[in-house]
Amino acid sequence: MTGLLITAGLAGIAALVVWVDPFFHYHRPLDGFPYQIDNQLSQNPGMAKHMEYDSIMLGSSMTVNFETDWFAEKMGLQMIKLSYNGAYPRDIRNMIERADESGQELKHVFIGVDLASYTGGTEETKYPLPEYLYNDSLADDVNYWYNKDVLLDYIVKPVIERQPTDLSAVYSSEEQLQGCYSREYVLSHYTAPEKNDAYFPDDMFIDGLEANLQANILPMLESHPDTTFTIFFPPYSILYWYEYVRNNQMDAVMYEYEYFMEKLLAYDNVELFFFPAEEEIVCDLDFYADAGHYNQSVNRFMTHCFADGRNYYRLSRENYKEELQKMKRMIDGYDYDALLGESE
Repeated sequence: MTGLLITAGLAGIAALVVWVDPFFHYHRPLDGFPYQIDNQLSQNPGMAKHMEYDSIMLGSSMTVNFETDWFAEKMGLQMIKLSYNGAYPRDIRNMIERADESGQELKHVFIGVDLASYTGGTEETKYPLPEYLYNDSLADDVNYWYNKDVLLDYIVKPVIERQPTDLSAVYSSEEQLQGCYSREYVLSHYTAPEKNDAYFPDDMFIDGLEANLQANILPMLESHPDTTFTIFFPPYSILYWYEYVRNNQMDAVMYEYEYFMEKLLAYDNVELFFFPAEEEIVCDLDFYADAGHYNQSVNRFMTHCFADGRNYYRLSRENYKEELQKMKRMIDGYDYDALLGESE
């Protein structure tokens, strides 16, 4: 009798997890259930496979504060956001592959590119993946059915708290970082890097970049000729670039940008947007919570640019070198001593 009760209990738990499916491994969300969507590693593959959409936002924490409703309003797109904090190129490729498996026809893919993440191994992901959520085998799904965190944190807790599910703003850090977006906050938490006088060749990042382009990015573009890829470079703050200035690697970074742009501008289904030269954002630390992470007003601004195709942010074969030079002049001419003197 005890064995039967245990078996029935285990079957009930598994049935509950499959029915609610908080990680969307088997089906799309149930109407009315207050899903908590805050686990990129576990929830992204299921959303890619089972949600209804025609567009995707991909990238790192530089993309989490976009709201998908903006793209519906301005571009008529039904988007889902599949960001990974610190995303590597393989993370992006994983989500495109899951989207392809879903049978969805992709009209538009937006990708925020952090070139610092494009020089590692081509099969490397930012974090170890829960493989049982990334494959279609039932054999290892017991890791999902009998997972205490899944049951308590993603089924029981949401039912108790009854927070509404907001699919437009999943993974957003805006509320969490409220009060941190200010010049004073950034400078009070910033430590200037030591100067490094070592020599670094201009092409120091190119081998890794080229390997990732060939393995993870270019095949994606070529296999989706009818999909528009909007690939954009986020506007990190001036303090982010000071790290490279002090480390004597700024020329190598500029060459890495140029190399990437030349490769991508060869594709008719790609549009490139470049924001690191926008001085009014980059040099205003009130937009930032640290050297790299900006507030949601910057995401909204970029959305406006994507929607109306503003030529002074969209790159072409004719203007990309000019935009890079504009960025380089801004970085070389900035008075870092005056800025950092405020934090002393």
